[in-house]
Amino acid sequence: MKLKELFDDKTIKQKEKVESISKLLLDKELSIEELITFAKTAADIPKGSCIEALEFATKQDTSIATEKCLQFVSQTLMDKAPRIKWESAKVIGNIAHLFPSKLNKVIVHLLMNTNDKGTVVRWASAFAIGEIVKLKTKHNTDLVPAIEVICLNEENNAIKKKYLDAIKKSKK
Repeated sequence: MKLKELFDDKTIKQKEKVESISKLLLDKELSIEELITFAKTAADIPKGSCIEALEFATKQDTSIATEKCLQFVSQTLMDKAPRIKWESAKVIGNIAHLFPSKLNKVIVHLLMNTNDKGTVVRWASAFAIGEIVKLKTKHNTDLVPAIEVICLNEENNAIKKKYLDAIKKSKK
């Protein structure tokens, strides 16, 4: 079943669509490139579901991710729809370790989302930034002081904890 047909089928719930797409990705019956091509022109709900499926699949098998995947989710971090932002950040958290030298633009976009009014967007950004900090790359020189400042302004303790745990693990 093609993605358009799947999303046009109103008898299938969004959660089932996400699960189906994830399985197709993991079984290599759907390529990341096909998913991205569809998602780029899709409306917010199917686009968010595609990125959620990508997040679910990359959580199970990071090896399916490509550099094109990283570029796509980096761009979608700047979307208006909160769900698209938070799912994109979660994908980045899952796959950042595969592309440690390709994270400059990603980091800039994630840092912008640390000020988002949505708690879930900020939490997902903290997750992704935390995963990047744990990589102990040259990015930490600027990233650790930046997230220390973010922690001073962040009121949500779960979000602060994500950052503080990452800093602690980066120093081990």
